Parts: sequence; structure tokens; C-alpha cells
Amino acid sequence: MKQKTIRAKGRYLQNIVRDRIVKLYPVLTKKDIRTSTVGENNADIKLLTHTAKKLFPYEVETKNRSDFKGIYSHFKQAIRHGPNTPLLIIKGKKEKPLAIVDMEHFFKLLSD
Repeated sequence: MKQKTIRAKGRYLQNIVRDRIVKLYPVLTKKDIRTSTVGENNADIKLLTHTAKKLFPYEVETKNRSDFKGIYSHFKQAIRHGPNTPLLIIKGKKEKPLAIVDMEHFFKLLSD
């Protein structure tokens, strides 16, 4: 895959997340939130204003990769368990456990 294509995939996911934050908080605009460029060492979604940081107190790192196939198969297993909202908890060796939920569900939690 060409480097240009890889960057475009990353920007695509960053833009989706930025747009969802703006949609969730109508007081914010795209000027309040910036997506990072390749090679920056900070979060992929930069909250530029105090209001944005207060409304959305998260440090967002996005990864649009194909090597997460295992996580998706485990998440699909959680979906098959029943009608409730699927939740996947993963833990690596000597790492803190992580909770994985669908992005739509995450933004719904924030809007409630």
C-alpha cells in the first residue's frame, strides 16, 4: 500500500470522529477541533478551545488498520451472545484492561 493511501485512511477515520464530536456538541465547530497530520506526536484529535476540552475530556488516538482482525472477531462473538449491547474487554500481558464498544454506542452514551 502506498504511503499516500495509508495517510488517507488515517485522515478518513480522524475526520469521522471529529465530525461526530461536532455533531454531538452543536456549540462546537470544526475550528474548535483539529485533526493531526502524519508524524505529530500528540493526540489525533486536538481540542483547541477550552469549551471543547471541557465538553469532550478525552485524548483520542485513531488507528485505521487491517491487523485488528482478531479484535473484530472477538467483538462479533460478543454480539452473538444476545440482544444486549456488546462489550469486549481485552488485556495484554502487563497491560491495563481495555473496554471496547461500538463507536455509535460510545457517542450515544455521551449524548444521554
